[in-house]
Amino acid sequence: MFELLEELKAWAASGRPFAVASVVSTTGSAPRPAGAALAVSADGEAIGSVSGGCVEGAVYELCLEVAAGGVPVRQTFGYSDDDAFAVGLTCGGVIEVLVWPSPRFLEPVRQGERVAVARAFGDTAGAVVVWPDRHEGGMGDDELDAVVVAETRAMLEAGLTGVREVGCGERRVELFVESHTPPPRLLIFGAIDFAAALTRAGRLLGYHVTVCDARPVFATRRRFPEAHEVVVDWPHRYLAGTEVDSRTVIAVLTHDAKFDVPLLEVALRTGAAYVGAMGSRRTHRDRMRRLREQGLTEEELGGLRSPIGLDLGARTPEETAVSIVAEIVAARRGGSGVPLSQTGGPIHRFTGDRLVDA
Repeated sequence: MFELLEELKAWAASGRPFAVASVVSTTGSAPRPAGAALAVSADGEAIGSVSGGCVEGAVYELCLEVAAGGVPVRQTFGYSDDDAFAVGLTCGGVIEVLVWPSPRFLEPVRQGERVAVARAFGDTAGAVVVWPDRHEGGMGDDELDAVVVAETRAMLEAGLTGVREVGCGERRVELFVESHTPPPRLLIFGAIDFAAALTRAGRLLGYHVTVCDARPVFATRRRFPEAHEVVVDWPHRYLAGTEVDSRTVIAVLTHDAKFDVPLLEVALRTGAAYVGAMGSRRTHRDRMRRLREQGLTEEELGGLRSPIGLDLGARTPEETAVSIVAEIVAARRGGSGVPLSQTGGPIHRFTGDRLVDA
């Protein structure tokens, strides 16, 4: 839902009635994860998607009904042998959607901030917006609100989206909690042509992209117009002073020992989701030797993906960028990198309520 935020706020500001359908849970090979949303205005305009096409028509009609009637609706869509293309998911999965009329709780939310929204199912139909340091809204009961806020904030801290049941005394409520955190970071070190291609690929995947190089003649906004940031600094010094979390991707493209070794010494101790380094196998062996000399353990060195990328036979900067982001996606989602035509079992991997790290 959060990806539709600015358009929804514009609709609300203009007094335009609408409804938002959010995916609250999925099973099987559902095409989109919890949190995916379709919004429909009362006059028929649609933005977003809940299924990639399988049940969009049926959810669209449901949104029109809710926009006109003003009552939230919860509905499940699964595979239908009789009318698969009209109301079912041809992939065989099941999705559950919650449709809300013109949700005013979005008004105080700003793009890019850490925030979670908890919406109640059933008769309660309340909503709470929770930030790390405050909240707005409620369920109409102070004691229950305290429990709802605490559970929602815990899910926000973990970056989780899904259904939870909470209670206080005899009163219980089922919630759909949707968390939004700023995009993960892609830190690219080495202002070369491969970095420009990787910048474009990283933005396509939704990363906040930073390009860093110690050489001001190469690290320029003109050469990297699609990067969110271009930094002129020694790579290891910049990395040591910037924010890195468990979603951060670090791509070292310099393949120059005087940059690589001090940078990787820092990178492999950050807890980043992915650390990859470009270079030949000879460069990799020399790099590993130097890193061992700097005192890195075998466990720390085990976190280095080098040579960087999957074996796609890539040669151009653009092809190489595809091989790198393919490895990043495989690492993030738990994929094998093997062609799907050579695998069996579910295509999508799930952990608990949602896709792995979705």
